Amino acid sequence: MVRPVKSVMSSSNHPGILRSRRDALGILALGTVAFGSGAALAKSDDVKTDNVLTEAAVLRDPDIPVAGNRDGDVTIVEYFDYQCPYCRKVEPELRQVAQDDGKVRLIFKDWPILGGPSIYAARMALATRYQEKYIEAHDAMIGLNARLTEAGARDLLAKAGVDVDRATKDLEKNANAIDTVLARNNDQAKAFGFRGTPSFIVGKFRVPGVLTMAQFDQAIADARAAAKKK
Repeated sequence: MVRPVKSVMSSSNHPGILRSRRDALGILALGTVAFGSGAALAKSDDVKTDNVLTEAAVLRDPDIPVAGNRDGDVTIVEYFDYQCPYCRKVEPELRQVAQDDGKVRLIFKDWPILGGPSIYAARMALATRYQEKYIEAHDAMIGLNARLTEAGARDLLAKAGVDVDRATKDLEKNANAIDTVLARNNDQAKAFGFRGTPSFIVGKFRVPGVLTMAQFDQAIADARAAAKKK
């Protein structure tokens, strides 16, 4: 697992968020996640209630496109970085698991923690959603097996059928919205206690680190079993 060098949105910009949200969630190591209401998340006066860690925000963020089965009964959320070698390694296995299962929703949450090229790639990827090309952009850049650069990212996007000029303009036009998504992803990852990429939420289970296909299958089965107990 790759540990962050420096987060794109440092938790120091949000005083008290990590501590209070972690307390509110009641997370168990490698265990279940207790999603709270927005009101339940804020425990200190300097933390604004913004609903970042509701179940809807984590599993069904409307600003992040869905891969896999949109109507699936289990959601896997991955916090990833395009420069993370472990994210690149696990990607085809995760996709294969989702395809074989047929009922898994995949949510890819950009968490660019490995420097400038990661931030640029994440922002450009999110800009491509305005032309409904986010999944194509994600697949192109996460599949790279070489050093990522800004020029290289643009070339990968172009080869994936993305209108790069439009994406650049959409990034400029929607910079605040895109950076808000990245800040929200960062807040969630920090609150869950994730220390590097890749890290996952499978259903309502918190799973930091790389999983094998068999482990993904088991986590999905556990998520379904937990849902049936309700």
